[in-house]
Amino acid sequence: MMAAGERNDIPDFQDVLRSGGHEPPRRERPRTLQVNVGKRCNQACHHCHVDAGPQRTEVMAHTTAERVVALLADSPKVDTLDLTGGAPELNPSFSFLVEHARRLGRRVIVRCNLTITLEPGMEYLPRFYRDQGVELICSLPCYTAANTDQQRGRGVFDRSIRALRNLNQLGYGRPNSPLVLNLVYNPLGAFLPPPQHTLEARYREELGRLFGIEFHQVLTITNMPIRRFAEQLHRWGKYGEYMGLLVNHFNPQTLPNLMCRHLVSVGWDGRLYDCDFNQMLEVPIQTRGGQQASTVWDLHSADELTDVEITTGHHCFGCTAGAGSSCGGTLA
Repeated sequence: MMAAGERNDIPDFQDVLRSGGHEPPRRERPRTLQVNVGKRCNQACHHCHVDAGPQRTEVMAHTTAERVVALLADSPKVDTLDLTGGAPELNPSFSFLVEHARRLGRRVIVRCNLTITLEPGMEYLPRFYRDQGVELICSLPCYTAANTDQQRGRGVFDRSIRALRNLNQLGYGRPNSPLVLNLVYNPLGAFLPPPQHTLEARYREELGRLFGIEFHQVLTITNMPIRRFAEQLHRWGKYGEYMGLLVNHFNPQTLPNLMCRHLVSVGWDGRLYDCDFNQMLEVPIQTRGGQQASTVWDLHSADELTDVEITTGHHCFGCTAGAGSSCGGTLA
């Protein structure tokens, strides 16, 4: 199903699929519950599709966090809890979510901006991550200070390096370490990411040579033309050009691996979505058989969202352009 409010001068994503003989995507049995616990963040990055920042007040209530844990317990096929924000660590129920998911035997991913671990009162985080066996996916949009600070704010690169050194000292990112530390790259402007393996080699060389930093992988993510980045594109007068770039680089080989095929997204208020991007656009999830299941309180198990058509929109060209983009990096 196509999202409402789409611009008419951009091809419909589903029309492009059908013209190539591809059916609209449907969700397989969910394996990941990705939970946005709030939009409050200690940073305000130019590309942020969440429009997060220090002044945002949207924060998941503890009763909602408790329901998320209960839904996870009742969804045995869901093996991963993926926590995001904002800075998810700023939510008062953050530790509760991590600890209870780990007690249930689930893999826990935290999408960390690195600098949050240096904020007053947050110094406990690296050891908490280690003790809970949390997998970290950390934002570092470039291996140079100039590019990182341009996107994320003055001094962010140096603070990120400090945070990475602290994590390395605890065993994160070391070769053969079970403490997974992956870095995330996203472009500085209106262009597609370079090949992930090529960029990873450059990160490894530069961060290792200059700072002694170790990590496991670099994940490349395409900037989504929604919220703050979309506003920036409009200010530059490049929104149409960027959308044309995404459409013209549509790659059907990415379709089998789209993250929305095995993921359910939960908003800070408990509402359900097909993905984090649909969440930010407030595009509701579809349900099986016309039954209403718009919040975590409406589901007995995430299995109820299996074999449901995924609502698509123009931003889906971002996930399917070039080598593809997802919360786990490239797709093809």
